[in-house]
Amino acid sequence: MAELSEELKQALAELRKSKQRKFDQSVDLIINLQKFDIKKEQVNLFISVPYKIKDKKICGFLEIKSNVVDTITRSEFKKYSTKKEIKKLARDYDFFIAQASLMPIVATTFGRALGPTGKMPSPQMGIMVNADDKTINDLKSRINNSVKIKTKEASIKVQIGRQSMKDEEIAENALAVYNAVLKALAKGKENIKNLELKFTMSKPQKIKLK
Repeated sequence: MAELSEELKQALAELRKSKQRKFDQSVDLIINLQKFDIKKEQVNLFISVPYKIKDKKICGFLEIKSNVVDTITRSEFKKYSTKKEIKKLARDYDFFIAQASLMPIVATTFGRALGPTGKMPSPQMGIMVNADDKTINDLKSRINNSVKIKTKEASIKVQIGRQSMKDEEIAENALAVYNAVLKALAKGKENIKNLELKFTMSKPQKIKLK
């Protein structure tokens, strides 16, 4: 892993030579797969990373209003009666959480828009029995320090940092994601063709696996 860490840092050094932009570019890790049947095999993971990439915008479907997260209570569900309104809601937030008691009505009301975007609250990270401030804050912290991966094609692209972060931090996040994906793949390293690292507006830097 030390060798891969150095390869990642070298790729980052090359990316930093690219044209400077007027915004803090995201750093994306691309894991290109091989011998992987997208119809039969799925990778669906929440991966904890050592360094927070950004504060995600989170909305909660809760029984009562919360002071620590934007909230939509059961009585407010009727405001979202059209697909257009629910699609806008899906665009406005990065992540949705919910109380377990509300999940059936959340699925009925919001599922048709949140489901296809992969933003439905899930048992992996997003559904709570209790919705007290401490539970919500703990969940927010876990969400902000995680990335979600769901394979839709034979290539996994995931944001693992921002240009303003240190190279060591970005590399550690990349390794955490790589190792988790490696464990989830049926054939392990044999399923991985190569890795690429890129900034939002840059060309990717290819990383060969040895």
